[in-house]
Amino acid sequence: MGFAELALLAIGLSMDAFAVSICKGLGMKKINLKVAMVLSLFFGGFQAGMPVIGWALGSQFMGIIGPIDHWIAFTLLAFIGDKMLWEAFTEDEDEDDGKDAEKIDLGEYLILAIATSIDALAVGISFAALSVDIVPAVSLIGITTFIFSVAGVAIGHTFGARYEKPATIVGGVVLILIGLKILLEHLGILAI
Repeated sequence: MGFAELALLAIGLSMDAFAVSICKGLGMKKINLKVAMVLSLFFGGFQAGMPVIGWALGSQFMGIIGPIDHWIAFTLLAFIGDKMLWEAFTEDEDEDDGKDAEKIDLGEYLILAIATSIDALAVGISFAALSVDIVPAVSLIGITTFIFSVAGVAIGHTFGARYEKPATIVGGVVLILIGLKILLEHLGILAI
């Protein structure tokens, strides 16, 4: 997996956190930098940590999954992308948790960070299947998610909810396309 694919993957994975960050920004009467930074650290940290866990689990089973690794990577990325698209088109736009977005709630941030990084766990398994160098990969994912989360809070505060659904849709489509590219390359249909 080259840098371009990894960068696109990092962007795709960060879209859930970006969408949630937009929602947090919507509830702020004025932008709260401390909330934005703490939330972004949670999101970036979990998006970087979950692939490491998935990679460690996947590395233990490479002898078994090696011959079908491209199918596994495609299936996992397509599943994650489909899940993101499903959520974008089925979530209730009027849903509100009633919490004050300007207060730091570490318990809430932990739950949000885990929920938005579950897909990164599956990506870590595909990293093991593809023999991806894990340290630069997770560093890029964590940093990208951090940046997108800070930007999401600012965008949510400034522009409103109109970007939440498109961000999730773009993230889902990017993950599906990366999975398809991996599959087509291993099948010899696409030579890049």
